[in-house]
Amino acid sequence: MSTPPGVPQRSTKLNFPEAELDWQTDAACTNLPLEVFYPERGVVSAVARRVCSSCEVRTACLEYALKHHEKYGIWGGLGETDRRALKRQRRSVSA
Repeated sequence: MSTPPGVPQRSTKLNFPEAELDWQTDAACTNLPLEVFYPERGVVSAVARRVCSSCEVRTACLEYALKHHEKYGIWGGLGETDRRALKRQRRSVSA
């Protein structure tokens, strides 16, 4: 499966510690096309969010995306805008 233009490669290709990615083996999205989780701008990501809603590693996925500043795609059921809002909310609570 090729990655669509402008979509980053799967995070497993990056140089992060192996243990940090262990959650991915239990992810509900493991065998789904990347395009589901990296929709084009303006395209509804309902399928990705539905998959994430029942995933047992949703929290780990989201925390990974927040920690590594993932800019694109659906991670832990949240899109880019949702993750930015969550980061702002966490900063204001910790301040």
